[in-house]
Amino acid sequence: MNPLPITCLLHLLLLLVVIDAFSLIPKKADVQIYNDLGSGTDLIVHCKSKDDDLGEQHLGYRNYFEFRFRPSIFQNTLFYCNFQWNGITHWFDIYVEQRDKPFCSQCVWDIRPDGACLTNYDLCLPWSS
Repeated sequence: MNPLPITCLLHLLLLLVVIDAFSLIPKKADVQIYNDLGSGTDLIVHCKSKDDDLGEQHLGYRNYFEFRFRPSIFQNTLFYCNFQWNGITHWFDIYVEQRDKPFCSQCVWDIRPDGACLTNYDLCLPWSS
C-alpha cells in the first residue's frame, strides 16, 4: 500500500487545524483620538486599560493620538480615557470590545466639548462623567 495518500491527507488535516487555530486570534484594533475642541484649545488625554497605561498625551487642535492593540479572545477588552482642557475634566470608554469590535477595527474619535464622536460611523456619545 502506498503511504503517500495517507500522508497527504494527514498534512491537509493538520493544515486545516492550524488555520482554524489562528482564526481565533483577534485582529489588531486601531484607535485614533483627535482634538476637535476648537482652534487654540489644547487637550490632555490619558488612556488606560486594566493592564496598560498609555501615558498622558498633549494634543493641539486637530492633532491626534493613536494606539493599536490586539483585543482579548474573551471579548472583554476595555480602554478608558481621561480628557482635560481649560479646567474641564471628563472620562470616556474609548474602546469597549463588545460595543466596538463588531463594526470598528479602526476607531476614529473626535473629542468635542459635549462628548466623543466616532467620526467614521457618524455616531456621537456623551461623556461618562
